[in-house]
Amino acid sequence: MLERLIFHIDVNSAFLSWTSVKRLSEGKSDLRLIPAVIGGAPDRRTSVVLAKSLPAKKFNIHTGEPMSAALKKCPSLVVAPPDFDYYHKSSHRFINMIKEYAPVVEQVSIDECFADFTGTSYIYPDPLAQADEIRERVKKELGFTVNVGLAHNKLLAKMASDFEKPDKTHTLFEDEIEKKMWPLPVGDLLFVGRSSALTLNSNGIHTIGDLAHADISVLKRLLGEKEALSLKEFASGKSDSPVLLHPEESKGYSVMTTFEEDIVTPESAYEVLLDLTNEVSYRMRFDGWRARVVGVRIRSGNYSVRVNRTHQRTLDNATDSTAVIFKNAKELFDELWDKKTGLRLIGIFLTNITKEKNVQLSLFKDEKADEKEEKAEEAMDMIRRKFGIDSIRLGAGKISSRKSREDMK
Repeated sequence: MLERLIFHIDVNSAFLSWTSVKRLSEGKSDLRLIPAVIGGAPDRRTSVVLAKSLPAKKFNIHTGEPMSAALKKCPSLVVAPPDFDYYHKSSHRFINMIKEYAPVVEQVSIDECFADFTGTSYIYPDPLAQADEIRERVKKELGFTVNVGLAHNKLLAKMASDFEKPDKTHTLFEDEIEKKMWPLPVGDLLFVGRSSALTLNSNGIHTIGDLAHADISVLKRLLGEKEALSLKEFASGKSDSPVLLHPEESKGYSVMTTFEEDIVTPESAYEVLLDLTNEVSYRMRFDGWRARVVGVRIRSGNYSVRVNRTHQRTLDNATDSTAVIFKNAKELFDELWDKKTGLRLIGIFLTNITKEKNVQLSLFKDEKADEKEEKAEEAMDMIRRKFGIDSIRLGAGKISSRKSREDMK
């Protein structure tokens, strides 16, 4: 049986890097070299930091904190708005490049993927050299950097790519686990959330190695049977999760984003959810589709087993309305999140799509209001197509105050 070889490839500070690439093409400064962040307008109350440069990190600026707080720490901070349309295009170019090398590529978020190189040794006899070639090609042709992790399974490949950044290749094979992984804090292990790490720490389990060697009966008492068995396996480097090839023709629209640091406040989370909704609904409308199902995905820090959930809802009527999608996404999000656990990923997906404009009759339906809303969104979409997706957006206040034209099941 062939020994598996998995690459995990992760864009370094994706939003900041992609914005920098675009700015450089316009003759502007490279945000990666100066104190800079990606976020909304500083004078907007709900604006938060979505990404930061390494120079900004030196001012103790954190992802997810209010923009006003970041500017107090660094008054000369350069603030650039997000451009999710450009990010989507950059992600597409990135993933397509990786597909040139590997027979199976699984995209897990806008800025990271797994690639299965099992059985390709006759083409790529030196995996490390191949990983370095990919890094260099991404940097040369696309203008941003990536980290590549190599291992015999997805878990260890992801752990490896999270080692020293940026623009690095790391390995984490079975014979390297004791040296490279076991000394790390237990909270650094994938699938160990903050609450689990605190529980383990308070019971003398401080490193991943401690967890790997802990008595399973003790772990079951502390974490419950299912999580105890899973985490002990992971701490030992064991995982058989396959790299999945998602067919491009699958019908639906989705967008998600990961953060370098946990999102911990509802205001920050809603701001991100709103930006994602603006993007995904615009893309769907651009293609002429409507969705009957709205869904939300969240994942806690370090990809915790406890909070890695999706929640979806079927609408009575297919919709392409940003207002309706955000209203339902926000309600689903509130049902998913306890507003205490830090979030590392937020996503939204629209499925069961159709081009039909079937609408249930309602005694309370305001057809003039619907027509006015549709014309407004059509006008905004025209502006987005000309000046970029983030040139105009529906604000949270406008959306939250608007009555939905959909009745929920």
